[in-house]
Amino acid sequence: MTRAATILVVEDDRPLQDAIVSTLAAAGFAVLAACDGTEALKVLNDARVDLIVSDVQMQPMDGHELLRRLQQRPDAPPVLLMTAYATIDRAVAAMREGAVDYLVKPFEADELERRVARYLKPVPVMRPAAAPVAEDPCSRATLELATRVAQSDVTVLLSGESGTGKEVFARYIHANSKRGTGPFVAVNCAAIPEQMLEAMLFGHEKGAFTGAQAKSHGKFVQANGGTLLLDEITEMDLSLQAKLLRVLQEREVEPLGASRPIPLDVRVLATSNRDLEQTVRDGKFREDLYYRLSVFPLRIPPLRDRPADIAALARRFVAGRTLDGVPRPLSSATLARMLSHSWPGNVRELENVMQRALLLSEGSNAIEPQHLVLDPASSLSPAAPMAPPIAAGLAGELWEEETRRIVTALETSRGSRKSAAAQLGISDRTLRYKLSKIRAAGVSVPGDRA
Repeated sequence: MTRAATILVVEDDRPLQDAIVSTLAAAGFAVLAACDGTEALKVLNDARVDLIVSDVQMQPMDGHELLRRLQQRPDAPPVLLMTAYATIDRAVAAMREGAVDYLVKPFEADELERRVARYLKPVPVMRPAAAPVAEDPCSRATLELATRVAQSDVTVLLSGESGTGKEVFARYIHANSKRGTGPFVAVNCAAIPEQMLEAMLFGHEKGAFTGAQAKSHGKFVQANGGTLLLDEITEMDLSLQAKLLRVLQEREVEPLGASRPIPLDVRVLATSNRDLEQTVRDGKFREDLYYRLSVFPLRIPPLRDRPADIAALARRFVAGRTLDGVPRPLSSATLARMLSHSWPGNVRELENVMQRALLLSEGSNAIEPQHLVLDPASSLSPAAPMAPPIAAGLAGELWEEETRRIVTALETSRGSRKSAAAQLGISDRTLRYKLSKIRAAGVSVPGDRA
């Protein structure tokens, strides 16, 4: 879904200005108008503009001065100049200063439309239900930063505790960017075995390694023209980090077994639930890659720091999801109980709690405090942890058995992650990933700090 692109026409000849505005409006664009550069700058302070069509000769501020002023703005839209035949040399000079193109007066309406369309991409509209909940001043400030950085093409590093909604914000940034109509490709760096992650990211040719029976485009190529999200980037192996750094620097990728690289047009977003600076100091993450990824760092605050979001999120999670079709509001006592909880699992824990509450409140007129299971581990022995609400049947049984074994291994190793991983026969990285899922389901983990 896209909105109509907005064009600002800057022209001091009123009849010509009216004709250009009418032509562009008939072509389906939203059009604003200004009589000179000074008025155009005022319009830009109040409205989001995707392209400026400006005359060169104007008073008191002409097109050249307007262009120079725009170069000082980080979010300046592209500028298409209109000029008389006698001043083409100045128009060409203006292109060297940043204008994208120029039109020679007089020009036909269809030529104007073609030039404008050349420098405009469909501009995405964010669906209201997809926007992150931001009722709390803390989250509103975060959302405002995300909206602003979405307009640029810089790499964004989203950090925060597990379950805070980092991927939700990543999708919001993509949807509100000029790449919003392109692909959004997400890769969980912790969930994919190290030996497979390289081939999945960069792709491979047929026969590049044992089992490569067909050519495969990697995630970078799949995301061309859009956005690639590298989720849990700190779980990536150091040797692969070096290859990723080269791809980001060169803006090209060479699939395994390929003879030539593929150019890339991809915006990269990355997330981490760990302290990246500390991870760099510990030697587990490359410092040069850290600085390459954190061009714009964005921290997503934990749910306990944005209490005004709790009720809004809870209502979103229960809306239209009752089995009997009867809506169930949250009682005031329930909201008070929720506000007193620290939500260590953040938004993901809240969603799980509300799904359980819907099941437990069947037959009731509202969701009451007794329907909230805020600390499921306190009523369950380590031998029988609760499966996630989405688990059912065999999947739920497998999850319970795996969780039981992990908790037992941590208890016998007195909370040592390294010893537990060795006892279970899995890598430290895999154990960290599984523990994050266990915590998100509300199960306490032996060895965690209070």
